[in-house]
Amino acid sequence: MAQKLRLGVNIDHVATIRNARGGRHPDPVRAAKLAIAAGADGITAHLREDRRHIRDDDVARLKAEIDRPLNLEMAATEEMLAIALKTKPHAACIVPEKRTERTTEGGLDAAGQHNHLVPFVGKLNAAGIRVSLFIAAERRQFDAAAALRAPVVEIHVGAWCDALAEGDNDVAKREWKRIQEGARIAHDLGLEVHAGHGLDYGSAETISALPQIVELNIGHFLVGDAVFEGLAETIKKMRAAMDRGRAKMQGAR
Repeated sequence: MAQKLRLGVNIDHVATIRNARGGRHPDPVRAAKLAIAAGADGITAHLREDRRHIRDDDVARLKAEIDRPLNLEMAATEEMLAIALKTKPHAACIVPEKRTERTTEGGLDAAGQHNHLVPFVGKLNAAGIRVSLFIAAERRQFDAAAALRAPVVEIHVGAWCDALAEGDNDVAKREWKRIQEGARIAHDLGLEVHAGHGLDYGSAETISALPQIVELNIGHFLVGDAVFEGLAETIKKMRAAMDRGRAKMQGAR
């Protein structure tokens, strides 16, 4: 199990701000470079069908200009597969996607969509692109990921984060237990375990104490706090929160 937890910074919502007015400012590629300088271990970008934030040119520029791994979030469509195979990011995280949603509402149903996902995972693996499935902390989803030969799963922790934010302790405890158990199951299946969606400083510190998790992907919170404190400062604070959580894990041994 990894000792240092990796931080992947999602720069989608820098592009959201740019697109609200049009033009080129603020530039998500510049944001990615700032994030890396501040301590990000990788950059995540979600190229949606409707191009509501990240655009094709952003993905091409990120691949060409950053010196850390690029994780391309994508739906399992022929269009996105073609873009991934052409761009060759370090990793591709397959996510569910609906035009009507504001953000990804839940995990991918890898179990129910097994046959649909087989060729996507196979072609990405064959191209040397590390495949991740963004799934809920459920045994059947982890089993499906292993059967699909996806080497990585990213646990959707949004329900837990929402419950913490709303002060719903019962739901938060229930969701936290699911995450803990899910991380253990996934690790025991030989899957690399990541987590993301809705994390802030407090929840990131807490989840960083789970030894099975080796990477957190965080975006909206960091971009939101950057309005007040600057992107570099928010990433440094997040890195410090994650390191505190990891230290608790090591101290508990």
